Formats: sequence, structure tokens, C-alpha cells
Amino acid sequence: MKACVIVFPASNCDRDMKVALERSLGSPVDMVWHRETDLSGYDLVTIPGGFSYGDYLRCGAMAARSPIMAEVVKHAQRGAPVLGICNGFQVLCESGLLPGVLMRNAHLKFICKDVSLKVENANTIFTSGYSSGEVVTYPVAHHDGNYFTDAETLKAIEGNGQVAFRYVNNPNGSINDIAGVLNKAGNVLGMMPHPERLVDPLLGGIDGKPMFDGLVKSLAA
Repeated sequence: MKACVIVFPASNCDRDMKVALERSLGSPVDMVWHRETDLSGYDLVTIPGGFSYGDYLRCGAMAARSPIMAEVVKHAQRGAPVLGICNGFQVLCESGLLPGVLMRNAHLKFICKDVSLKVENANTIFTSGYSSGEVVTYPVAHHDGNYFTDAETLKAIEGNGQVAFRYVNNPNGSINDIAGVLNKAGNVLGMMPHPERLVDPLLGGIDGKPMFDGLVKSLAA
């Protein structure tokens, strides 16, 4: 299986994602610059956290129009998996691959701390390493993580099982405590918390490791 990490100007969690994936995959993961236009050789595409294009206009808005994103959309439309974390989640929403938007945190302050999450749906390729209802700890580090969507869309994603994770103690005001959401097909996941930052005891815990282990196992099956 081949995986890659998309790198935009001002991405800053790309190496974290690469390390986390390589630990589970057992083989090198490529870093793909945003000006590239070919993802045909990859099974898994990931979009890391950071501040792509300095978060100008809206977080993720400029990155969503970068050359590589047309290929990411095609990759997702083929049913291949795409994972976006933090700024990656914002980019996926801005590109239309995921429903909803990420707004400023409710208290208008940057959040950087560990948070508890409930695994809402463990029947996905991204969450198969967990059990439904399991509570895990991931760090968050964002200023625009307040997930919002209209009532009709919210009803649809709740009814379709598209909520992957919920905050136990909502830190940013996200509607229905949503921390991670899937597309309707289940092959695209966006989430604000950072599982890639907790994959080694030396980092303070391994709650994020089952995500990558489970993802690799699901894709290899």
C-alpha cells in the first residue's frame, strides 16, 4: 500500500502525519507538494494540519483551490480514502468533499490542549481500530475548529452515521459536539483533533495509534 501526505505552504504537521503513517505501514510515505497533479499511484491520501497559505481569506480556502486538490477530489470520487486533520479538515470542507464549515472557536481564542473524544462510529476504515463508544484522548490546536452546518445537512449526517468522533467536553462550540465527520460514502474523514500526535509513549500516549493501525489493516484486507 502506498500513502502520501499533501504539503501546502505553511503546513506544519506534515512530518507528524508521515511518521504516524510509517509506523503503522512499515514503509516510506511520500510528501507531495501542492503543485503536483498526479496521485494515481497512491492508495491513501492525507492532508495534514497547519496554516496553509497563512489562513488568508478563510482557513483552507486557498489550499482548496491549489492544483493538487483537483486530483484529491478525483481520488475521493474513485472511492479511495482521504484523511484530513485540523487544517486538512478545513481544506476538505472548503473543497466540497465534506459537508459543513469550520468557524472561529466560540470563545474566539486559540485552543491547544488534550481533549477527550467519544468514538461515535467504529464501523469505518478510519475508526476500525476502536470500539463504538470508546473514549480516547487526542490533542487539539486550532483557532477555527467550530464545526457548523445547516439543520437539514446535520440531520442527514447524523442519520447516515457520518459522525465519526464527538467531543466529550466541547472545547470550541461545534454543533452536536462533532469533532470528526465522514462523507456519505465513508471514504473521506475530516477531524480537528490530532491522532498523529499521540502514537508513541514518548509523546505522552498512544491513543492515536489504533487509528493508523486500523486504517492500514482495513486497506490491506
